[in-house]
Amino acid sequence: MSGDKTKTNLPGQAESAQVAEFIEKVAAMPTVRSAAGAGRLMFAMDATASREPSWDQACHLQAEMFGATDGLGGLEVQLVFFRGYGECKSSPWVSTSAELVRRMTKVRCLGGRTQIGKVLRHAIREVERRRINAFVFVGDSFEEDIDAICELAGELGVRGVPAFLFQEGNDPVAAKAFRHIAKLTSGAYCSFNLSSARQLRELLSAVAVFAAGGRKALEDYSSEAGGAAKQITNQMP
Repeated sequence: MSGDKTKTNLPGQAESAQVAEFIEKVAAMPTVRSAAGAGRLMFAMDATASREPSWDQACHLQAEMFGATDGLGGLEVQLVFFRGYGECKSSPWVSTSAELVRRMTKVRCLGGRTQIGKVLRHAIREVERRRINAFVFVGDSFEEDIDAICELAGELGVRGVPAFLFQEGNDPVAAKAFRHIAKLTSGAYCSFNLSSARQLRELLSAVAVFAAGGRKALEDYSSEAGGAAKQITNQMP
């Protein structure tokens, strides 16, 4: 979104509860593996003007997803982003953090409205070609028809792709929409702010491990990583 937003500086009790809920939902998900052995994760981002302060930080955070999946058969990631007037682009599927970071650092944020519908339609087309183990979206606002978006999210859910929604800031409209998308895909939602970058990094890495190796791999990773990821193991039955 092109307008400015007020973002909280310190995570509070409400945010901690959302993180705990997110972790619990990831822990309860079944194991999924692609036919080729490598996990496939679609990483979608809002690149409109309001995201510019945190875009560079996001580049570094997502790179660590690859490191967390070493030894799990590999991870393929496709970057999808929208910005400006109707611009929505996707990269080829890449298997190294260096290549993904190279592509992300070429992107510059540009004012415009959200285009989450386009991203979801793209994900549906991709999964019809080949399995996608997880869908991640990072954004801070929502400016589309909620019913239309929910219909698309439902289609993605029917195809077995859990969506993990990470909301920067505390826009209540975005929170409501992101929760709906997560629920309809049997995924999970969590909010974050710039002060909780470490927590976001751990959660992104946990999702990547889940995509690459399923629930057992997620449990093993959590026992070693500690922090936010450790809570996943603690809440497993």
